[in-house]
Amino acid sequence: MTVEIPSTLSEAAAPFAAPKGFLWGTATAAHQVEGNNTASDWWALEHSGSPVITEPSGDAADHFNRWPGDLDLLRDLGLDAYRFSIEWARIEPERGVFSSASLDHYKRMVDGCLERGITPIVTLQHVTLPAWFRRGGGWSATDASDLFSRYTEYVMPAIELGVPWVATINEPNLQPLMTALHNNDPKALNAWNGGPMPVPTEEEITALIAAHKAASAVVRQNSSAKVGWTVSVPDLQYTPEGEVHAQKWFEQYDAPFLRGARGDDFIGLQNYFRTSFDENGLVPLPETARMTDLWEFYPQALGHAVRTAYELTQGLPVLVTENGIPTTDDQLRIEFLDTALRTLGKAIADGVDVRGYLHWSALDNFEWALGYAPKFGLISFDPVTFERTVKPSAHAYAQMVRAARAAGRM
Repeated sequence: MTVEIPSTLSEAAAPFAAPKGFLWGTATAAHQVEGNNTASDWWALEHSGSPVITEPSGDAADHFNRWPGDLDLLRDLGLDAYRFSIEWARIEPERGVFSSASLDHYKRMVDGCLERGITPIVTLQHVTLPAWFRRGGGWSATDASDLFSRYTEYVMPAIELGVPWVATINEPNLQPLMTALHNNDPKALNAWNGGPMPVPTEEEITALIAAHKAASAVVRQNSSAKVGWTVSVPDLQYTPEGEVHAQKWFEQYDAPFLRGARGDDFIGLQNYFRTSFDENGLVPLPETARMTDLWEFYPQALGHAVRTAYELTQGLPVLVTENGIPTTDDQLRIEFLDTALRTLGKAIADGVDVRGYLHWSALDNFEWALGYAPKFGLISFDPVTFERTVKPSAHAYAQMVRAARAAGRM
């Protein structure tokens, strides 16, 4: 399927002049789009009767089989980067049992990206874990780092094909929530109902950083890929009286993982919204706030979050690995992209070293406990026929990319 840019869409003004080599792309995660990830902890959770699960993932977007056509769509849009995850549960469905066929699948995906002129950006662990690893204690197990680095070593033949960017662990600051969900902890139920997220313990932070560094060492020893991890960072806003509350919150959830990235080759920055504090603590959204289908519409958050990540990692290059909104209003997504990219451009103009922007997500997908209702994708799909439909926002994004590239050349 070839994407044709509708002539009715006018050329977008450049959101900023893209630096030479700046990556423009989009992202997915294996469990959310591949389908039938039966050896994972999330598949088990989806079929456990957990009260937070809306619906099971099932076939998802069948990206496991339809990835060549999906890459064709991204190529035809003019995008030159694609972030996807290798699924540990497919590679090692039982402890010590490795699947050569699954490794070959991801090797073909890497080759498929390179053949189309798309830079493959690989995540080694994106939310899901093998069910056996979760049952054994997950990241808190005494041998977690050894097991994760062993898996990393097994998938290096895919990385060595020409993957220039590797993220080890996706959003380590949200791993405590994942643990709480799998343990049916009331904290998880409360979080899904709008309550506070579980706070990472010192033990959890130490274990995750150790696993990240162990896997990073394997990548560096066996390839020339840049290696880091991705951290979800909001735009932290506060009044003078609210600064103490804001800094305490930030130290609990985000700062340890940003500092844990120091010494890496880059930091993957993921941003979706702002978080505000005053003298009373967390500020609730005003009734007049513009909303997406899940949270506040505030695209300006990206530029601020990028600066935070850059400063706290002591100047690591930043790769925006996720940024987008859940909405069925595609015009709202276009507005979001335009504004978010302009704030990103301002950060770049102020000296922040940003290497690329990856929109979340390429496809509408399985949004974890929320099921298929939230729509993040630039491309939709029919859940029965799996036919893809490229949304107007994808065409608008493609035009913004062309304009930014042209401005950069000028």
